Amino acid sequence: MTPITDTEVKQKGLGALIDALGEVDAERFITLLNREPFDYTQWQKNIFGNLDVHDLSKRAMQARNDRNASL
Repeated sequence: MTPITDTEVKQKGLGALIDALGEVDAERFITLLNREPFDYTQWQKNIFGNLDVHDLSKRAMQARNDRNASL
């Protein structure tokens, strides 16, 4: 896979946020991240809880398959 530019990463990331949250809540999410000191590593632990890499991968693949099935 060819690496994508920083601009493309930002565009795709914003698109994913808008798809998941809608425009208003995507902007709200970005504002919340910018408003306070942010430790991604700590935040990530709260998102994934006690899932190991294999469980997380299984869930991600299932979500992808579910999404593709609904298209």
